[in-house]
Amino acid sequence: MNLDVPVIGILRGVDSAFFRSIMDTSFASGLQAIEITMNTEHALQIVSAHRSAVPPGKLLGMGTIRSLEEAKKAVQSGAMFLVTPNTDTGVIEYAKSSSVPVISGALTPTEVYTSWSAGADMVKVFPCRALGPEYIRELRGPYEQIPLVAVGGVDSGNIKEYFAAGVRAVGASTSLFGRKALNDHNIEEIAQNVKKFIALCPELKK
Repeated sequence: MNLDVPVIGILRGVDSAFFRSIMDTSFASGLQAIEITMNTEHALQIVSAHRSAVPPGKLLGMGTIRSLEEAKKAVQSGAMFLVTPNTDTGVIEYAKSSSVPVISGALTPTEVYTSWSAGADMVKVFPCRALGPEYIRELRGPYEQIPLVAVGGVDSGNIKEYFAAGVRAVGASTSLFGRKALNDHNIEEIAQNVKKFIALCPELKK
């Protein structure tokens, strides 16, 4: 399964009854991957219920995987990839043994390298908000071979800077879907927001 997608849409606390509409609209608008966080109410049921409806070439995964137990539950529910907020080599090893791609959370240079050495498919630099694109550029110095994903504070105003700094992908939530659109269950506005956001992604123009 190819996890090399430039934008991952993160849904946390989403209404389970509204999820299918968001998923269908976002994928139709060009988004390639959606991550629903484990600490969302009914997250496991949402993934298991909608996994079969994911179009070919699209991905539905689970994030905020904080332990091996949560990783196992996510895989059993049908998650197509896992995302962690922290570096947990046990989760990485389990995901690899289950043939499920994993994006491991990391912040320090040691965590980035530990995640990659353990077998993570990509490494999520989180939280990026306080450190910004320049920190990514610094990490790319010694770790040019590691595909980095910037998460936390990525928005339409800085997405180009993150890609220029060398990230392979970004993860975004309300800055991608639109906080008001999510709260209002406004599908048309969500579609417009997704299209506008991913249009700023240089990786999609290559």
